[in-house]
Amino acid sequence: MFYRHVARPLLYRLDAERAHHLAFGALRAATEAPGVIEALRARFAPRDPVLVTETLGLRFPGPVGLAAGFDKDAVGFDALGAVGFGFVEVGTLTGEPQPGNPKPRLFRLPADRALLNRMGFNNGGSEAAAPRLAARRRPGPILGVNIGKTKLVPEERAIEDYVLSTRRLGPHADYFVVNVSSPNTPGLRDLQAVDKLRPLLRAVRATLDEVGPPRRGVDEKGRASAAKGRVPLLVKIAPDLADADVDAVADLALELGLDGLIATNTTIRRDGLVTPSTTVEALGAGGISGAPVAARSLAVLRRLHARVQGRCVLISVGGIETPAQAWERIRAGATLVQIYTGFVYEGPTLPARLHEGLAELARREGFARVQDAVGTET
Repeated sequence: MFYRHVARPLLYRLDAERAHHLAFGALRAATEAPGVIEALRARFAPRDPVLVTETLGLRFPGPVGLAAGFDKDAVGFDALGAVGFGFVEVGTLTGEPQPGNPKPRLFRLPADRALLNRMGFNNGGSEAAAPRLAARRRPGPILGVNIGKTKLVPEERAIEDYVLSTRRLGPHADYFVVNVSSPNTPGLRDLQAVDKLRPLLRAVRATLDEVGPPRRGVDEKGRASAAKGRVPLLVKIAPDLADADVDAVADLALELGLDGLIATNTTIRRDGLVTPSTTVEALGAGGISGAPVAARSLAVLRRLHARVQGRCVLISVGGIETPAQAWERIRAGATLVQIYTGFVYEGPTLPARLHEGLAELARREGFARVQDAVGTET
């Protein structure tokens, strides 16, 4: 209630990007005080055993995570993990630092419960982020790392750029995401074509296998040993792919033994918006997230689920704001779900509310765990 009636109206008086930095900065500053992160976890962290989700070789305390784009530079993942997310995905991080597109580049569409952005992968680069990830506190949130292509790197050097970031960040990730679906880096979505995506994913997979984090244990003689752990690899796709291309990416994921697919990123489509078209056009180019992408995101999820038949993990993102919407994605085949725009509109209590609602829905429908409902849609 405080966020909706007090904090949000104040933040909405500011430019959307400035409001984001102010709110995120306030959360990070607050959690620097001794005991605050622990207190937030005690209040908001998912603890109900019905929410525990075991997938990607990891044990998630809950299936609701934060999508990439909120913590672009991996500066506040511990703070974000404390407000109730089951996992946090940082980035998108690129091989080289880049300022992103000119401001203003982030806009609210309140009538549509949406955001329009053309941020352009603004970040300080993977080299600067690596020490922050290496210093992450334990225990902390399950952490995904999302990487993309540096804008000034030509397409013929894209693999080299992704591999550079993988080498730097792979040792610090619980799972790893290749982003080829943002509409705000020229030519990036061309990399979703399977003939270009195949060598890219193979190179990233090989690099992850080389630099994966140490997995502590004992050898066959009981002596302390350390081996390289296998970091799960996923790819994030756009909602604007034609159905045949969605199928092709799914088939490629199975061919390469990819661990999962994230569906979907923002859309460049503008049809069906409540906001007047003249207003949207005046804002300029960019991808739209939130409620307007929900239907297509769900359709892509259902298509992927039918195609992969449980042989790789599906993470659904796009327009999720309520427990019922999250439950629909899980029943449609998503093992995990992510939010972003809903978090902006509904505030920091949303992940906890989603988890509480999912637990209630699972019990009401006779499932011992939320995970048992994955793909049970009829």
